[in-house]
Amino acid sequence: MSAKPSGRPTFRAAAVRVRVPATSANLGPGFDCFGLALGLHDDVVAQVSDDPGVRVDVHGEGADDVPRDHRHLVAKAMLKAFDVLGGRPRGLDLVCANRIPHGRGLGSSAAAIVSGLVLARALVVGGEERLPDEALLEMATAMEGHPDNVAACLYGGATLAFQRDAEPPTTGVVHVHPLGTIVPVVCVPSTAVATKKARGLLPETVPHVDAAWNAARAALLVTALTQRQDLLLEATGDRLHQPYRRPAYPRTTDLVAKLRGRGIPAAVSGAGPTVIALADAGTAPSVEALAGARFATTVLEVDYEGARLLPL
Repeated sequence: MSAKPSGRPTFRAAAVRVRVPATSANLGPGFDCFGLALGLHDDVVAQVSDDPGVRVDVHGEGADDVPRDHRHLVAKAMLKAFDVLGGRPRGLDLVCANRIPHGRGLGSSAAAIVSGLVLARALVVGGEERLPDEALLEMATAMEGHPDNVAACLYGGATLAFQRDAEPPTTGVVHVHPLGTIVPVVCVPSTAVATKKARGLLPETVPHVDAAWNAARAALLVTALTQRQDLLLEATGDRLHQPYRRPAYPRTTDLVAKLRGRGIPAAVSGAGPTVIALADAGTAPSVEALAGARFATTVLEVDYEGARLLPL
């Protein structure tokens, strides 16, 4: 991360707006590495204020549950970024329009973190020079704990994110350009599962044969996403995390098995409990029928832009 700039920043008086995509991590074998940006978005508008403190207005997903002050995750990310950029404004007003479900494995926390960092940078004159994308990604990874969702949210498309063996660790990202014929379909259950709970079910060690099996599928997934869609079913298999998480959401893992049994590539999205199917135009309509009434099923597109500033 770049050094903290000298001198207090100059803040823009006008409000700024960011749009950030939902993301699906892992895609089966790519645990804590693969991410895919989806055409489902949160929008956040921010403006500096002379009135001290942070005020947050929230509409949509999570409106009844999230804090409305400096404890809100978007605000936390903004304040961290302002510290790196040289100083905080006296006051801050935020308006969040949330469409990404919370606690469902679709990257809502990554979206909040990335939106806050991008907004803070945009509110500072010369912010992109003071906090370039590489440094912003490092901050987002540190806040989220791993880079898979935040990389896809920031850059869009499909990403392979990894942390280099360095002190301190740095994050590397490889951009993958998915085939335009891939149709992501998400099946979202009504109940949430905390990421901490889902990760707590994972064992400290796994059998060597399962690690080797997953490594082969993760390598195959790059080719399947970019060149050989017919290989996606095989490439989205997993033995490292999904089987161990079944106690947290048995209906989710049952749906993954049902879809895969019909030849549709499917996996648990992130830490779950959402299921993501990497369908095509022919099989996408079948996903909703197979999911049934227990899941809200939505056909989406791949978001190729990632986080972007929009006019008000």
